[in-house]
Amino acid sequence: MATVFAEITMSLDGFVAGPNPTLEEPLGHNGERLHEWAFEAAGWREAHGLPGGEANVDSELIEESRATTGAVVMGRKMFSGGSGGWEDDPRASGWWGDDPPFHVPVFVLTSHPREPLAMEGGTTFTFVTDGIEAALARAREAAGERDVLVAGGASAVQQSLAAGQIDELRLHVAPLLLGGGTRLFAEESDPRDLEVTRVVASPKVTHVFLSVS
Repeated sequence: MATVFAEITMSLDGFVAGPNPTLEEPLGHNGERLHEWAFEAAGWREAHGLPGGEANVDSELIEESRATTGAVVMGRKMFSGGSGGWEDDPRASGWWGDDPPFHVPVFVLTSHPREPLAMEGGTTFTFVTDGIEAALARAREAAGERDVLVAGGASAVQQSLAAGQIDELRLHVAPLLLGGGTRLFAEESDPRDLEVTRVVASPKVTHVFLSVS
């Protein structure tokens, strides 16, 4: 049976973005530093059409995730950083140019309907206005026997957990203290049992895999 997993990078003090995000700095102050481990990995660079990078354990885990993922769910902020009507969004086609790195169907949570957006490389963005469970149902159907990735941001992961829709959390914990910003886990979240199933460490990040009860 296909797995629904959430995968996201988090600071040591629990933030997935820094304070004061803007369209120019969508991950907030110092937030981009969370992802330096990925930017340097050959697997991440290949997915984004870039040469070079390090062939290390971080890269292997990126490649492993890509190989098993058949569909992606993400929030509007992760897609474009914008809000409101699409006609006013300066990045209405997303962050990634004509050939986004997903190469599978992507379902974007939004309050503003629009037609699906087909891109190069097999990525089609479908905009879902009726909530996380509807988005995940469509993603499961699109993925078939492959896994569904909830890619972020924090709100999409929180909604998926609250709905009981996540089988596994894959947290990439960066050795960085942001001191503020967007927390991955909301303070009002209900108690939940997790089981650590795998831990992989590298000099730049610790990868923690948790089964969600």
